[in-house]
Amino acid sequence: MSNPTTQIQLVLITGMSGSGKSVTLNAMEDIGFYCVDNLPPGLLTPLIDLQKHSQARRLAIAIDVRSADALPQVPAQLIQLQSLGIQVVSLFLDASTDTLVRRFSETRRRHPLSKTVQINSMHHQQRALTEAIELEREMLSELRANAHVIDTSILRPTQLQSYVKAFFEVLSTQLTLVFESFAFKRGIPNDSDFVFDVRMLPNPHYEPELRELTGCDAPVIHFLQEHADVQKMLHHIEGFLETWLDAMSLNHRSYVTVAIGCTGGQHRSVYLVEQLSKHFQKRWMTLKRHREMDTRPGAITS
Repeated sequence: MSNPTTQIQLVLITGMSGSGKSVTLNAMEDIGFYCVDNLPPGLLTPLIDLQKHSQARRLAIAIDVRSADALPQVPAQLIQLQSLGIQVVSLFLDASTDTLVRRFSETRRRHPLSKTVQINSMHHQQRALTEAIELEREMLSELRANAHVIDTSILRPTQLQSYVKAFFEVLSTQLTLVFESFAFKRGIPNDSDFVFDVRMLPNPHYEPELRELTGCDAPVIHFLQEHADVQKMLHHIEGFLETWLDAMSLNHRSYVTVAIGCTGGQHRSVYLVEQLSKHFQKRWMTLKRHREMDTRPGAITS
């Protein structure tokens, strides 16, 4: 008789308040997961036991700092569930402190840790928003260290949903590579494991006929392929990753995010992400993201 728990997939969604957990839960629901928001950690194992006898085999559970007292027990719970044959995936939503401050200011919501704290027997003071955010970051640090991180600082809700759905479409038991292009002028993605700066390479931006195109367009590809330095950089990055990916996989790494940055995130970094993704998809599960090409004004609020 087969063990029913082997068919259960559990996705733990956690992260900073205001980083997009509600948006992520909606995306998970769209792709067929049974979703529970703000589950107290003490109910995690009983919920799994209940699901053994139901038809819902794909669960997405959001746990956050509102369950602050019970957070330290979560890593051990996940290890126990994995030992029972349950596939556990951890997803952590993050954003810069400045972004989180702006989001809370725009929505006028209170941070869950911004409650009044006692200074002495006579005086009480409300914890400042930035202080609450940094305290939350510290409290969640262990969960972040063992999760796949998505930086939502400049993502629209629809873009975050797209990232989440794409991630779970390729998720497997082997290491998954995420290649992401970005613009240094808008900051380095917080979820990067490796960052390569390619701003020293020839820039198609200065060619009038190429300026409005991207690294996905044939004229830009041809321009960059004609420059030896671009090909040298491509081969050096390929060589570095080929040297270390097997070791990282053997060390039980499930996800590696490689960020490639140029000035505008439109030409050189996009081209290199496309080429690297094409090269490594023969050996590893791969995803590619072009942060600046698809980013428009918008706010993620929860």
